[in-house]
Amino acid sequence: MERILTYRIKKEEHTHLTVRNYLTQLGYSSQNLIQLKKDERCILVNDAPCYLKQSLNNGDVLTVHIIEDTSSEKIPPVELPLDIVYEDEDLMVINKPAGMPIHPSMNNYTNSLANGLAWYFEKQGKPFIFRCINRLDRDTSGLTIVAKHMVSAGILSSMVSRREIHREYLAIAKGIVTPSEGTIDAPIARKEGSILEREVNLEHGERAVTHYKVIETKNGHSLLSLHLETGRTHQIRVHMKYLGYPLIGDYLYNPDMELIGRQALHSHRLIFNHPMTGEQMEFVAGLPQDMQIVDWREARINLTLQD
Repeated sequence: MERILTYRIKKEEHTHLTVRNYLTQLGYSSQNLIQLKKDERCILVNDAPCYLKQSLNNGDVLTVHIIEDTSSEKIPPVELPLDIVYEDEDLMVINKPAGMPIHPSMNNYTNSLANGLAWYFEKQGKPFIFRCINRLDRDTSGLTIVAKHMVSAGILSSMVSRREIHREYLAIAKGIVTPSEGTIDAPIARKEGSILEREVNLEHGERAVTHYKVIETKNGHSLLSLHLETGRTHQIRVHMKYLGYPLIGDYLYNPDMELIGRQALHSHRLIFNHPMTGEQMEFVAGLPQDMQIVDWREARINLTLQD
């Protein structure tokens, strides 16, 4: 994967900054700079190799050439259907179906999103290192971000840590959720004796915060819009069970498969600033067919929770 980024030093506040400081202000990580400096072609000032400590002057042209010529190991390319919602030189947004893991594993070695993307880029003759930014559980459907090079990956990961990627989920819970909106602030930890299962653990858990709002209730079920303030494993699933309204179809926390064969959870909306341009991006993926088992035609699914 190759990407050339050009920065023209025009603003007075950017003159006399070192190359290192300028790129750090743009979000480049220390690891990014270490990797880029391994090849003298990768960071240039006015088309000449430079040191990171070199000062920039008004009118200088700083060029960053990202060169990644290897691909992720142990990810065999497999032709799989991909619903690519958006793609540019820096990132992709993909609407992942339920049942598709993000990464290969012992029991899912050839059916993951990573396998499908490895095939997608191999067919283009491009090396590709798989870097998923907001990972979804295998049976959670919806929008996920994939970075296409190390710099966009570093910036997007930092945005996740700073809670600058706003994620809205849709879920179907068993019962009429009361109160109809609120915040669940309850720490989550791994359940003792289980590799996968999590639980609310007030003593040993890590802080987890979920904001929810009921969109519609029907036939003893609630369609919810949920906004994550933190990103703990299984956070929505654990929090809704703790509230007393588990998600239907959840084999770990509510194995009720009468209406749906997987947890009724969908990554519906993503809002974030583009890691390289700063432009605000917004993506929406509608409710998948298997979550339309209750007639939600009157639901205001475009509702977005306020931060």
